[in-house]
Amino acid sequence: MKKMTRRTTSVVALAAGAALVLAGCSSTPADKPEENKGGSTEALKIATLLPQTGSLGFLMPPVQAGIAQALADINGAGGVLGKDVTIVGEGNEGDATDLTVVEKGADDVIKSGASFVLGAMGSGRSAHVVDRIAEAGLLMGSPSNTAADLSGISPNYFRTAPPDTVQGSALASQIIADGKTKVAFLTFNDPYGLGLRDAIQQNIEANGAETVYGGKGDGNEFPTDQTSFASEITAVKDSGAEAIVVVTYDQFKQIVPEAVNQKLNLKDFYLVDGNTNGYGEDFPKGTLEGAQGSIPGAQANDAFKGELDKIYADQFKGKLDSYTYAPEAYDLVTLVALAAEKAGGTDSDSIKGQLHAVSGSDGGTECNSFADCKKLLDEKKDIHYVGKSGTGPLNDKNDPSSAFIGIYKYDASNNPVFQKAVEGKTE
Repeated sequence: MKKMTRRTTSVVALAAGAALVLAGCSSTPADKPEENKGGSTEALKIATLLPQTGSLGFLMPPVQAGIAQALADINGAGGVLGKDVTIVGEGNEGDATDLTVVEKGADDVIKSGASFVLGAMGSGRSAHVVDRIAEAGLLMGSPSNTAADLSGISPNYFRTAPPDTVQGSALASQIIADGKTKVAFLTFNDPYGLGLRDAIQQNIEANGAETVYGGKGDGNEFPTDQTSFASEITAVKDSGAEAIVVVTYDQFKQIVPEAVNQKLNLKDFYLVDGNTNGYGEDFPKGTLEGAQGSIPGAQANDAFKGELDKIYADQFKGKLDSYTYAPEAYDLVTLVALAAEKAGGTDSDSIKGQLHAVSGSDGGTECNSFADCKKLLDEKKDIHYVGKSGTGPLNDKNDPSSAFIGIYKYDASNNPVFQKAVEGKTE
């Protein structure tokens, strides 16, 4: 993944519908636990379930940086219950081509002794192992899962990325605003791909546009391991599409050369969070210029980017090419730490019981850092953690109650440049 440049230009409000809270764990005044009652007070232990191999590997560095920065800030403020928070296990989620990889990864994190599992990044992989991890009694949270069918899937699962309904509405609105009336979809056969395609299609058709290829029920989705796309590009070209929405991961790198070969206008391409990356060294200059894409989450500010750059260089000896899902990962760790601090316990049940409360579901004083929020908790005050990603409090479906979607446009060097943020609510 190449260098991604982002520039804030405007923020637009958009209603898309929904909310983020832990199903079955709502912290209403009547049932809100105030004290730890027999939970663990040992050091908080976290495990990760990330794509160490497979097609989502390009998304792992910013998430690792977000986790590392959160730990640095938490431990720098005295840790949780006076002890440093640590990473005790690192499972591999792989990708959809071999689900035995994520199964082994889930078993590895279960054995790690962690109370909280951060991951998986792919919606399909999370859906595949969420019951396995929940049945082991562990809390699980993802910074990047967007599949709608994960909403409320388990009391032990939550996320800081919004469901596809929000991104689908935002990207569809951009397509309509661009005056496109005929839309084609290139979608891989994956829960993430199908769910996001369906959300975008529903919204473009509700606004008067027509799906001319690759829509729901047409049977034109392709396998996740497909590498040749000549027939799909020919079909899109023949459909007369004015907008081409590509819902994939790194399969996009094989789609583009074929689209160029068949002389499609790549300015008509619309990408999604799984492939809105920098391609500065993958294609000739100007190949993607004018194409657009969407990424859930608020734009990381320069100060936070600087912190992420430094900690990734220090701890992982590398250079970040993007900041996608770093804010969401940072917020996951911080919410878990604050919930443990409020509960007075570092076990999964104690944390789960206070997640909603520290996210602001019950209101409370706004605070922007672990240190500031912890000070308020020490004073026995209710808090509303306002995180780096700009999401709203958790709702009863385990989703953020509101979230921002960034809209990007590719420049001449094939890198996406931030244009605006669209705010939407979850259903």
